Amino acid sequence: MASVRRVLDAAYAAAAGLAAASLLLIFLVMMAQIGLRQFGEQLPAADDISAYLCVSTTFFALAATFKRGELIRVGMALDRLGPGARRVAELVALSLAAAMVAYIVFWTAQDTLFSWEIEEMSQGTVALPIWVPKLAMPFGAGLLLVAILDEWVSVLRGTRPSYVLAAEARAASGDFTAEV
Repeated sequence: MASVRRVLDAAYAAAAGLAAASLLLIFLVMMAQIGLRQFGEQLPAADDISAYLCVSTTFFALAATFKRGELIRVGMALDRLGPGARRVAELVALSLAAAMVAYIVFWTAQDTLFSWEIEEMSQGTVALPIWVPKLAMPFGAGLLLVAILDEWVSVLRGTRPSYVLAAEARAASGDFTAEV
């Protein structure tokens, strides 16, 4: 079981790394655009590339953000429940979240596959196959689904969710930045 945990944690970290790389690439594209403007030039498709990278930044960061307890979560009702009722409520909430994210994974995968099948190209100054940047959506959402199911199994086994433990650890250290 420890090897499965290492693989999952590595996948969450790798996706977070891809999100960070996407964010860095947005910065580099924007800086290149600014620099080229000084010489009366433009970086072709800079806006399109930045938009695609924004999507990949968002979707690749979802699983790691969820596991760290940094996604928006309203725990006011859960915090007032006893341990048994809270466990049931967490399982219900995680089940609903898994169902919604599975729906998102299915339809984003369908949309990506359709773009690939019809050989859809971007409309910008540089024609790019649209299915390539769209891949971030089903992969990122799929990893979020895995993370939700990972937490569901943990709660079912009677352990506290990692997102709760992470939020409590931040609060205990006086770090309320994720709560703002």
